[in-house]
Amino acid sequence: MQTNTATTMTRLTPNGPTRAFLCLLMAFGVLVSFNLYAQEPAPAEGAVEEAHTESMVDRFLEGGWVMYPITACSIALVWLTVDLWMRTGIKKLAPQGQVAQVQDLFRAGDYVGAYQFCKGNPSAFSNTTRVALSFLGDGHEATEAALFTEFNKANSAIQTRINYLSVIGVCTPMIGLTGTVTGMMRAFATLKTSGAGDPAKLSGAIGEVLVATASGLFIAVPAFMFFYFLRNRLQVGMTDLQEIVMSLFRKMPYQHLKDAHVGEEEFYAAVPNWVAGEGTPVVAEA
Repeated sequence: MQTNTATTMTRLTPNGPTRAFLCLLMAFGVLVSFNLYAQEPAPAEGAVEEAHTESMVDRFLEGGWVMYPITACSIALVWLTVDLWMRTGIKKLAPQGQVAQVQDLFRAGDYVGAYQFCKGNPSAFSNTTRVALSFLGDGHEATEAALFTEFNKANSAIQTRINYLSVIGVCTPMIGLTGTVTGMMRAFATLKTSGAGDPAKLSGAIGEVLVATASGLFIAVPAFMFFYFLRNRLQVGMTDLQEIVMSLFRKMPYQHLKDAHVGEEEFYAAVPNWVAGEGTPVVAEA
């Protein structure tokens, strides 16, 4: 019974694609809610009822000039979310084919072949392994230091992209607030010139205020949601990557690799040019 229950719970647990579908479904629900917001209120009692609903394009034009930078931010939000979703997965960080090939080369003791393979197949896994292989001749401590340095470099490269989502989440409400201020300026200018006798102009200015504010918040909320979600996903992926790479070097025979030069990096350190012969310093002439 326990085995069947565990199997049932495993099947009920959503996997990666299912979670992605649920996120898209939630986003669709928000879009539907926003579209319902675009619907005009019901006519007053006694007025002629007309089935009229403003489209998203009408609301876009009503929002004024701030809708263009907000639209650019929304496109960047979608692009970054899709791109980072693929980058932060362990299948992208450490492709299974690359891991299996490097493991076979390590079992055969072909570290030069492993270095060449990693150099020709760039990824977070292969880049980290390649750099660590180039430090094998310097000992265990130097190799581990190179590993963690490369881990931090790979993590920082992706984390920088994720931070752009936070930038979008901060900037879009400010852009919407700018539209709010300009819309209020238009509303007061309308009141100053024509008073309250032209409600169409006044309502247009107020509409720009509301649409600009709502649009900025509409982009900022999912931007922050995806920022925290993808940041946590990156942490999980980097932890899995670290376990995979560290398992390769766990039983590395460093005693047989002392002063070995596995990689193709050029060494620039040499004997100082003021040393001559067998360590006799050169006396510089005045």
